[in-house]
Amino acid sequence: MIAVFSFWPMVQAFITSFTTGTGVNQKMADPIFYNYTRMFADRTFLRSVGNTFLYLAIEVPVMLVLAILLAQLLNNRDLKCRGLFRTMVFLPCATSLVSYALIFKSLFALDGLINTIFVNLGILETNYNFLGNTGSARAIIIIALIWRWTGYNMVFYLAGLQNIEYSVYEAAKIDGANGWKTFWKITVPLLMPTIVMTVIMSINGTLQLFDESVNLTQGGPAYSTMTMSHYIYNNAFGQGVGKFGYASAMSFFIFILVAILSAISMKVGDNRD
Repeated sequence: MIAVFSFWPMVQAFITSFTTGTGVNQKMADPIFYNYTRMFADRTFLRSVGNTFLYLAIEVPVMLVLAILLAQLLNNRDLKCRGLFRTMVFLPCATSLVSYALIFKSLFALDGLINTIFVNLGILETNYNFLGNTGSARAIIIIALIWRWTGYNMVFYLAGLQNIEYSVYEAAKIDGANGWKTFWKITVPLLMPTIVMTVIMSINGTLQLFDESVNLTQGGPAYSTMTMSHYIYNNAFGQGVGKFGYASAMSFFIFILVAILSAISMKVGDNRD
């Protein structure tokens, strides 16, 4: 089943990436690497790459730091209602991708709740088009991603923390280590395998980001929030053009990026002697 539903489609997509034409009218490209060279001359695609890496550079570190801090806080044995707080933090992760994107879109709409609150408080004189301006639209996507995925990563860190013997912390406390030193010298090193795993998953997910770009901003204004996956979808299906060869080539570009960044993350996180 893995061979039929995973490996064979990957092989077929790789072959397709060397073709040109639309729909069923596909033929081998001449030169054979035409689609791959075309990518680096496509300004819209390059802009989508820049947008995706901007989200990656800001969202992933902030999200993972928040996740590990929340996990540390909610792993405290003395904290009352731990189960309730854990559920509250994880709950956004159970929300449908499309639903939460549409909720954020309505919140930041021109006549949405955020504008209403800011105008009534005197922060804004008139309603601001959050989703129609490049900086604010990007910021909303990043905020939405952090809200949606922080709890998901927190669960992994909680599982990792619960595998650390509590006696280690007690010994550190007896030796005079404060909370900050305990966190950096004990928690972070022992959690490193989990941290590496969440970094790789977050990189993989962000490089394939699609729902937020499509449902929140439709890639606008002027492609300033469009992600690579969104642009690939537009070429293959979204605009009815059926450029499957070009879309496949861009997909393999993402595959290579994921492989390279994952390898770097594993190398950096490998603390074996």
